Amino acid sequence: MSRVHKDLRFTDIPKRTESIRVETGAGPVTCTVYRPSAAAADPAPVYVNFHGGGFVITRPQQDDHICRYIAATAGCVVINVDYAVAPQRPYPAPVIQAYDVTAWVAENGTANNWDGSRLAVGGHSAGANLTAAVCRTARDRGTFTPRLQIIDSAPLDQVADPATKQSPIVKPLLTPQLMRVFTAAYVPDPADLAHPLVSPALADDLAGLPPALVITAENDRLRDEGDAYAKALQAAGVPVTHRCFEGVDHYFTHTGPVPAGKEAIDLMATTLRTALTA
Repeated sequence: MSRVHKDLRFTDIPKRTESIRVETGAGPVTCTVYRPSAAAADPAPVYVNFHGGGFVITRPQQDDHICRYIAATAGCVVINVDYAVAPQRPYPAPVIQAYDVTAWVAENGTANNWDGSRLAVGGHSAGANLTAAVCRTARDRGTFTPRLQIIDSAPLDQVADPATKQSPIVKPLLTPQLMRVFTAAYVPDPADLAHPLVSPALADDLAGLPPALVITAENDRLRDEGDAYAKALQAAGVPVTHRCFEGVDHYFTHTGPVPAGKEAIDLMATTLRTALTA
């Protein structure tokens, strides 16, 4: 799942990075900071990225191609977060770390040469679930307000039996068995499964959340809950751009097909650029 197609690596985009360490309520978190080109506005806006991996894979570098492309195309600083994973650190540790890192980014722009007042957050798969949790927590606490949230191929309903999540193809990437393993590791207490920070799609109070770009994949078992979440956000008055990419499966932004992967990543970058420079 974490192997990136060779034609999606954007090898022509240089890597301008440094590492930072952020203290959180669930322990320190290492983040990789991607800087835009020297021609970008100074200080640049900032985007916080959460990688996928079922809440159990700790490999933020799988999003390196996306982070470099967004930094270059959207002209923003990208913070790629190496959050804690299960089973060693189950819920709520990843949510605490994700929120605390984002709050720190919002508050510490001047010292780090980015504009924390122009902030967006997003992620892929498990990282998109954490994105929804960060945005909900920020709204409820009245702390910072992201200008955009990117929800890409997210698990948003952890209560439903994975066997009920259908795909139009015979062998989609995510199997019910794999999904059950991920969920059991991340949420060991079944009483937490319906919590809105675990299953955002089950929440009935979505008003006031940041504008959203919701990306789903036609063949992904998670498509239906992503589509439903986009509709629920719209019904709650949240501005939503929703795109379902046809003929592709979960994690196509990493594994391809290349044309759809590039189109989706460019959609993220251009939507971010518009949101962060408005």
